[in-house]
Amino acid sequence: MSGHSTYVPSSAIARWFESRLPIIGLMHGSFVSYPTPRNLNYMWTFGAILSFMMVAQIITGIVLAMHYTPHVSMAFASVEHIMRDVNWGWFLRYAHANGASMFFVAVYMHMMRGLYYGSYKAPREILWILGVIIFLLMMATAFMGYVLPWGQMSFWGASVITNLFSAIPLVGSAITTWLWGGYSVDNPTLNRFFSLHYLLPFMLVGVVVLHVWALHVVGQNNPAGVEVKNVKRDTVPFTPYATVKDSFALAVFLIFFSWFIFYVPNYLGHADNYIEANPLVTPSHIVPEWYFLPFYAILRAIPSKLGGVMAMFGSIAILAFLPWLDTSKVKSAAYRPVYRVFFWAFVLTCVGLGYLGAMPAEGGYVIASRILTFYYFAFFIMILPLLGIFETPKPVPATIADAVLAKHGAHAMQPAE
Repeated sequence: MSGHSTYVPSSAIARWFESRLPIIGLMHGSFVSYPTPRNLNYMWTFGAILSFMMVAQIITGIVLAMHYTPHVSMAFASVEHIMRDVNWGWFLRYAHANGASMFFVAVYMHMMRGLYYGSYKAPREILWILGVIIFLLMMATAFMGYVLPWGQMSFWGASVITNLFSAIPLVGSAITTWLWGGYSVDNPTLNRFFSLHYLLPFMLVGVVVLHVWALHVVGQNNPAGVEVKNVKRDTVPFTPYATVKDSFALAVFLIFFSWFIFYVPNYLGHADNYIEANPLVTPSHIVPEWYFLPFYAILRAIPSKLGGVMAMFGSIAILAFLPWLDTSKVKSAAYRPVYRVFFWAFVLTCVGLGYLGAMPAEGGYVIASRILTFYYFAFFIMILPLLGIFETPKPVPATIADAVLAKHGAHAMQPAE
């Protein structure tokens, strides 16, 4: 889809370098002349936002690691040292902590856009599966990072979540013991989590590179859900069209991000994490970070410990099979009126599970969690396969250009002519 680069070196040195390592031509073909569907909307800006947030998290994380001490007797104090004594330490810590939340805000928007516009369908199955792997690596990285401040919620969250692995038959106890580095959450656990929290982001970068590579092989999806037929009529160059759009969206997102850093830096955290970890005092209500809450609600909705663990991991793993569970030939929900109803019900289900995950596991909260958990899985296993058989979609435009003309008129086709 990206085609050959149109980059022409302008000097003898540039020509010499390009003939031996055509990295500039690769970048030009991927981010300048790359043909982008002309009907993309602002939901297609979250990829750029995620790229920026990933780099920001890695940079702030590396600097924080220079001042952090991964030892149970010093970790909490080292975080306070960063906040109070390190130049701009408060900013780095708040940017990193809130950056994790912003990372998940962007990735959830990115995923929901993919669900709405059918970005997981052929020929983008591998692209989607790589995205699911990125999501898993993000979750693992964020969970291990949350343990590092060694506050009460860090300690008890690590205890509860790692102990879940013990429910796995045969190998569960061995996995739990390996994660702990012993027979309880202690200093070896903190060292393991610090090492993995530092390592996983670089693995994440590798998978992101594969994700972008796969995207450039098959090309971007678009709101109409139809493939590029005529490059000149259906597409515009990535730069300046997509570049300007992504830059504007990133600027707006950074204003939102900055508001959290400078005005409400602790809003998304938990007060108990400002109390040093104490294995002898259990918090009254143990909750993970907000971006884990829907999966935490699914875990608690199942009466069996093993069943809850399977449901929680299954709720993520099932995303990888989405390209084959959705049997409809039409990609975009813009032409699937029945699917749109179920899709928005699914979004509300995820929001509801997030709320229930923060509530005590008792009474009506558990019943509601079970109802929403049933719909979560039914959406993938029952609704999507059946909709492909019984739904009658609206007529789909033959080309991207036709979709643009129908919506905006002939003037919208002028820039690429």
